[in-house]
Amino acid sequence: MPDLLLELFSEEIPARMQGGAARDLERLVVGALSDRGLLFEGIKAFAGPRRLTLAVSGLPAKQADVREEIKGPKIDAPAAAIEGFLKKTGLSKDQLKIEKTPKGDVYIAVIAREGRETAAVLAEILPEAMAKLPWPKSMRWKPGVTTRWVRPLHSILCTFDGETVPFGFAGVSSGRHTKGHRFLAPEKIEVRRFDDYSAALKKAFVVLEADERAAIIFEGVKQAAFIHGLELIPDEGLLAEVAGLVEWPVILMGTIEDQFMDVPPEILQTSMRTHQKYFALRDPKTGKMASRFALVANMVAEDGGVGIVAGNERVLRARLSDAKFFWDEDRKRTLESRVADLKGIVFHAKLGTQYERVERVATLAGVIAKKIGADPKKAERAARLAKADLTSGVVGEFPELQGVMGRYYALHDKEDAEVADAIRDHYKPMGPSDAVPAGKIAIAVALADKLDSLAGFFGTRLRPTGSTDPFALRRAALGLIRTLLENKIRLPLAEMMAYAFGNTLSTQLVVEFAKTYDPILEGLISVKLGETAEKIFSDQMRTATSKEVAQENVVIFEESSSALLVFFADRLKVALREKGIRHDLIDAVFALTHEDDLVRLVARVEALQAFLKTDDGANLLAGYKRAANILKEEEKKDKKTFIGEVDEKQLTEPAEKTLFAALQKARAEIAPALAKEDFASAMRHMAALRVPMDAFFDSVKVNAPEPKIRENRLHLLAALRATVHQIGDFSKIEGS
Repeated sequence: MPDLLLELFSEEIPARMQGGAARDLERLVVGALSDRGLLFEGIKAFAGPRRLTLAVSGLPAKQADVREEIKGPKIDAPAAAIEGFLKKTGLSKDQLKIEKTPKGDVYIAVIAREGRETAAVLAEILPEAMAKLPWPKSMRWKPGVTTRWVRPLHSILCTFDGETVPFGFAGVSSGRHTKGHRFLAPEKIEVRRFDDYSAALKKAFVVLEADERAAIIFEGVKQAAFIHGLELIPDEGLLAEVAGLVEWPVILMGTIEDQFMDVPPEILQTSMRTHQKYFALRDPKTGKMASRFALVANMVAEDGGVGIVAGNERVLRARLSDAKFFWDEDRKRTLESRVADLKGIVFHAKLGTQYERVERVATLAGVIAKKIGADPKKAERAARLAKADLTSGVVGEFPELQGVMGRYYALHDKEDAEVADAIRDHYKPMGPSDAVPAGKIAIAVALADKLDSLAGFFGTRLRPTGSTDPFALRRAALGLIRTLLENKIRLPLAEMMAYAFGNTLSTQLVVEFAKTYDPILEGLISVKLGETAEKIFSDQMRTATSKEVAQENVVIFEESSSALLVFFADRLKVALREKGIRHDLIDAVFALTHEDDLVRLVARVEALQAFLKTDDGANLLAGYKRAANILKEEEKKDKKTFIGEVDEKQLTEPAEKTLFAALQKARAEIAPALAKEDFASAMRHMAALRVPMDAFFDSVKVNAPEPKIRENRLHLLAALRATVHQIGDFSKIEGS
């Protein structure tokens, strides 16, 4: 069957846009082909510095003929209805046929369309697909042509079954020609099919596939490093970017001057990566960065690349001179002296400056440190210094080094090593593949930093919506969850949240008033915040500008903390998905217990999941479902809730007496097991309910004719529900 080849040849496409553009082009063309009934055997898109290519194999030579019958109105329908049907189908009345149906005779429109030549269809859909490509940035480059493209478009190669598909786009007409490497093979190349195309490009010094270019670069750099007794420092992002910058990769080696080697390696590597796209190398014997670098040229030079290397070394010298200047200048001031400079940096209009935020985080870090067995003074010290490097020259030039440079400056100032490490690690984890902080001081500061952001933005109602998350709150929540779980940190999250909310609310509604409003304090205490959070709010209210301001703080806290807990539950499901833990079981445990110790919650959920995989667990869940359905129906009928107050004297059947005894025993055994966090034991005690529960449903009629007996049996089912709910809300479990 015929194949389609499409190449869009232009000036250099930014590397970061190439992969997305290739996927979008494939998606748009596949959709257009499907809409027109053109099926194919295979499709593949390619992206490079100067070309987007699409190869579609196994297309039919023409569309299939189509015969379609459309049912219309009855023959005695109003004239307007019949006229509308004729307009819709494009037929006249005498072209319609009549079909008998049980509801009367109706008009039927028979529409037959002969399939069009595929080449003609392609000539329509390809320019449409090109026009719809969603470039992040685009431009107009021809006078009088309003069509936009990422960079000036030079040519369009488009063939179907070896022949040109004629169409125009942005003032460029399609043809059968392309070009190879800009300098090594700039002549025109005539192409008819993909096999010819790929081979011709290779001869013209163009590697078509991005993955192949990346592999050439990776292996080439590794080999060049090995020759010098060095090894590549892995950088997948840089590898992907460089693969999008060159069509014919040539690996060369350069030297870093000794005067720069006392600069921290992170600065050297970031400067080379950001500005020059060089690969950093290290000495495998020492693990330190080497004074050599690898660069990828897009040219086969006559001198073997000597001139290219010399030119790149000159450019690198200038770049690293700037970096060294910033490094030397930054160390002339202590990190502590920079903290005051944070007063001039606004964190957010509603949440104050970075200085105010640092004070909040320091206070919270001290509280968390006490809870997890860390030194509160060190945690507060680290938190106060954690953002100070934002005012340094190096971080101003390379923002991605914030935290990393803070550690270097702290060590230079003779700060405690744990404090310095916490400054570096408090941003962690930055993503799903990043490690979490490990030291307790770093953990305390990292948790405080993330909690402050979450409480602040939730308190000001700047929360993630749909795919929008401008303040990276989902990442903060996931990072907090991972930090707690992977380090097995036992932290009362709700209490720490309350403390964080107290800090941020006092920033939003700065208060001064002398009276104490006892009713408000009573309402606050009813929230059960814990002593620390209660004190924050109490102090705030005693100095409130007005009773209304104090009340508003309490309302904001109650609503925001509830929303944040739900947000944490949703993020926890995401975090545990890869571990195979069911999201509905998280809901079941979270719903009734309001568990805020994530380590304990996960252990409880894992035990429940293991239990439900057993026969006892599955049958108990089915029995619970039956009991819950009966209760739901009868409670609706009686307009009351049965709460499990069973009158033992009203129990007449042996099976209900046995179930009642089993419930009392299970309830007495489950609670202590849960208190000791022996969740496996709690599940075993709950499993003991299966046999008496099955016997009850087999031999006892719940809706007995005697009202008191009926009500007592419903209370017995409510007692079963309450006993099971000690573990979790089984109504949240799928299938229940």
